[in-house]
Amino acid sequence: MRALRAWLGGNFAAVAALFFLAVLFLLALLAPFIAPYSPTAQDLGDILAEPSWQHWMGTDDLGRDVLSRLVHGAPASLFASFLAVGVACILGIPVGLLAGFLGGWVDDAISRVIDTLLSFPGIVLAIGVTGALGIGLTNGMIAVGIVFSPGLARLMRAQTLMVKQELYVDAARCFGASLGRILLRHVAPNAIQPVIVQVTLLLAVALLAEASLSFLGLGVQPPQPSWGGMLARAYNYMELAPEQMYAPGIAILLTALSFNTLGEALRMALDPTRRRR
Repeated sequence: MRALRAWLGGNFAAVAALFFLAVLFLLALLAPFIAPYSPTAQDLGDILAEPSWQHWMGTDDLGRDVLSRLVHGAPASLFASFLAVGVACILGIPVGLLAGFLGGWVDDAISRVIDTLLSFPGIVLAIGVTGALGIGLTNGMIAVGIVFSPGLARLMRAQTLMVKQELYVDAARCFGASLGRILLRHVAPNAIQPVIVQVTLLLAVALLAEASLSFLGLGVQPPQPSWGGMLARAYNYMELAPEQMYAPGIAILLTALSFNTLGEALRMALDPTRRRR
């Protein structure tokens, strides 16, 4: 909490990012009550309409209100980000912790698997896993989480290698502490700080990954709205109604920028050299 107060008190960008995300989460929770129309309601007599008092952000190619779809698309996009990062944490952090602490053949075997996964381009691996699991938002973001997990595992392994050399870990061994107690009580809490920062940055990457998969038709399936799906439909009518791309594009940009800003502020707040200064 002290670190949180430190960067919130002096970092205007972090405060603005946190405020934006808080408003976004509130909109996502209250989407059915805030949106002026149903996200799937069509008005075929008012297709690709420009912004007006009736439709503040216009309508899409099926006459659906863009503002309503934007608001209803927020829960899907945020859920996708947290699902992907959650899967990455569940898979990557324990594996990296065990690899770094146990060493030997365990570390060698895990490191070879990690290197193999990292050798694939991320989006290609995500598409392959999505194809194996099936098309849909949940399966797509599980695939993205699998893609993220090797990076988190490698970071956690590196931190564990440093922490396990500390004297308090040797002292815990001398007092007969079990392996699980040493890992959970002494190693993991002291190695997790850089991983927490990386997790906040991955939230932004996961949001962009969801948009990419939805753009390719592998994420949220029509008629349910998502920001990536809205971009995909707007792309087909870019010459006729270029303003259709502004709302979902700006929403993705601002949300990703907010996650990155919070991650950078958290990195500075947890930097031990900065705390000493």
